[in-house]
Amino acid sequence: MNATLLPLPALVGLDVAKQALLLLAVEPRLRGVVFAAPAGTGKSSLARGLRDLLGTDTPFIDLPPATDEENLLGGLDIEATLRTGRRVARAGVLARADGGIVNVDGLNLLPDGTANLLLATLDRGEVAVEREGLSLRMAATFSVVASYDPAEGQPRNHLLDRVALHVHLWDAPELSARRAVVRQNLRPAPVEWETELALMRAVVAAARAQLPAVTISDEQIAQLTRSALACGVGGHRADLFALYAARAAAALALRDRVEADDLALAARLVILPRATRLPDPVDAAPPPDLPEQPQPPPSAEPPDESEGQSERATRLPEEQRFSPLVSALPDALIALPFRDNLRRGRSGSRGSTRGKRGRHLRSGPGDPRRQRIDVAATLRAAAPWQPMRTTPERRQSQATNGRQHTDLALRTSDLRVKEFRSKAGALFLFAVDASGSMALHRMRQAKGAVHALLQQAYVKRDRVALLAFRGERAELLMPPSQSVELARRALDLLPTGGGTPLASALLLALDVARQARSRGIMQTVLVLLTDGRANVPATPGADVAQELALLARHVATVPGLQCMVVDTQRRYLSQGEAQRLAEWLDGSYSYLPRASGEEIAERVKRGVERTE
Repeated sequence: MNATLLPLPALVGLDVAKQALLLLAVEPRLRGVVFAAPAGTGKSSLARGLRDLLGTDTPFIDLPPATDEENLLGGLDIEATLRTGRRVARAGVLARADGGIVNVDGLNLLPDGTANLLLATLDRGEVAVEREGLSLRMAATFSVVASYDPAEGQPRNHLLDRVALHVHLWDAPELSARRAVVRQNLRPAPVEWETELALMRAVVAAARAQLPAVTISDEQIAQLTRSALACGVGGHRADLFALYAARAAAALALRDRVEADDLALAARLVILPRATRLPDPVDAAPPPDLPEQPQPPPSAEPPDESEGQSERATRLPEEQRFSPLVSALPDALIALPFRDNLRRGRSGSRGSTRGKRGRHLRSGPGDPRRQRIDVAATLRAAAPWQPMRTTPERRQSQATNGRQHTDLALRTSDLRVKEFRSKAGALFLFAVDASGSMALHRMRQAKGAVHALLQQAYVKRDRVALLAFRGERAELLMPPSQSVELARRALDLLPTGGGTPLASALLLALDVARQARSRGIMQTVLVLLTDGRANVPATPGADVAQELALLARHVATVPGLQCMVVDTQRRYLSQGEAQRLAEWLDGSYSYLPRASGEEIAERVKRGVERTE
C-alpha cells in the first residue's frame, strides 16, 4: 500500500463513492465507475484505494488521454523482433489490463479515436491487432474507473452510457466535514488502517461468493424499470446495470434476497445520473381553485396592442421561468447548420485538416524533409529485413566475437513519417436573451427552437455551449461540451427578467470562440436569440447603441465565427433592432415564427452558404 495516499477505509465523506467501488469489486458486469467532481475532492484517492483493495494480483493500468493507438492496442515488439528475426507482438494498455482495471483520469479529454477503441474493447472483451504484418486477438476483459472535472467539459454520452455507476462528488460544505478531511490527512502512516482494509477485502470476497445465490423478484425488477421510464432513461442497458447493482448490494450485505435499500442504491447510482426528466410527484396536491375574475366591460374602441403589452409587462414579476414550447421547425432549418456532417455521412469529420499538428493519425512512407520522422515505425519497417541485410563482413565479425551486432541497416524505403489530423470540429454557441422583454410566449418559443437545434447537434456530435444575458451581464451557463442534455437542463432552468446587456453577450461569445479556437475548434456558429433591444452597456456610461454597433462590427471580422440572429420580438412592436444587429454582425437574420419555420430556414441557408 502506498504510504503517501490514504487507503479506501480512511477516506472521509465519500461513503457513496466507496460503496460504488465495492459494488464494482463484487460485480464486474457493472463495467466501471465514473466520478464527476472538481479538482481536489478525492477522485485519485478513490481510484488508488480500489487498487489497494483489489491487491497486486489484479492489474491496475493507467490510461492517459494522450495514449496513441499503438500503445493502446499493442503492436510490434521491436527489440524482440530484432533479436529473433521474426515479428513478435507486444501487448498494449488494454490487453495488459485483462482481468483488472483501466484507470482514466480526465475522461472528457480522451480523443474520439481513443474513446472508440476503449469502448469497442469493453464491449468485445478482446483487442484486435491488425497492423504491421500482425493479425491477432488478445483477451482484454476489464472494468473502467474514470473521473473528470465538469468545469472542463463533459465526456461524450456514449462513454458514460457504457459504464454503470456514476457518482457526483462535491466539496465538503460543512466546517466539520472539512475539518475531518484535514485531520485524517495529518494522522500517522496508514498502517493503522491495514486491519480495516483486510476486513473490507474479506467482505468483498464473501460477497463475490454470495452473489450467484442472490435473488430478485419480478416486482422488484418492475420497480427498477418503472423508475427508469419515469426518469426518461432510454434503452435497456440502464435496466440491466440497475439489476446488477441491486444484486451486488444485497451480496455485500451477505443477503440472499434483494431488499428495498438495494433497489434505492441501484437507482441512485445507475438511474438518477442518467435521468432526462424528474419523475412526476405522486402525492402532489391539486392547486387551489382561483376566484373568478370579473370580466371588464366592453369598450367602444379596441385597446392599443402595444399599450396592452406594456401594461402586462409592468405586472409581471421581476423573474420568471417558462417551460419550452415545442416549435414546429421544418427539417430544412434543423439540418442546415449541420449539413456539412450530413454530406459526409459520418460524425466528427467537420473541419478535419492534415498537417504537422494534431492527433497522430498514421505513419507511412513520405518525405522526411517535410514531415516528422516516426522513429518507432521506421525501426519496425526495417527490423524484419535485418537478417537479409547482414553483410559478409558483419557475419565474420559475429562469428569471431561470438555476439551479434546491435546496429541497424536502414534504407530510404524504411523511412516512415507521421501523418497528423487536426480535428477542428464545430461549436454551436447559443446566446439566449433572458431579459424581461422575452417573457411569456416568446421565451417558451425560443427555448423550443434551441431544443430542436440541440437535438440535431447531439445527433451530429457537434459541441454546444450556452450563454444567457439578462440584468447587468451575460453568463456562460454551459461551457463547450458534447452533453446536449446538460445544455437542455440549463436552458429549462433559465429565468427571465431585467435588462438586455447585448454587448456583454457579444464580449462573452468572443471569449468563448477564441478559447475554442485555441483548442482546435476552428469554426464557431453563434446563434443569437434576441429581440435586439439592448439597454444595458458593457462599459458603464457608454452609449448603448453606439457601443453595440462597434462591437458587432468587430465580431464580424473575427475569423471562423459565423453569426445568426433569430428575432424573437413581436412583429407589431419591432423597430428592426434585431435585423440591424444581424447586419452589423454580417450574419443571417431570421424571424422566429409561431408555427412554421420556412422563412428562418431559407434565411439560415443563405447565411451558411455565404460563409462556406
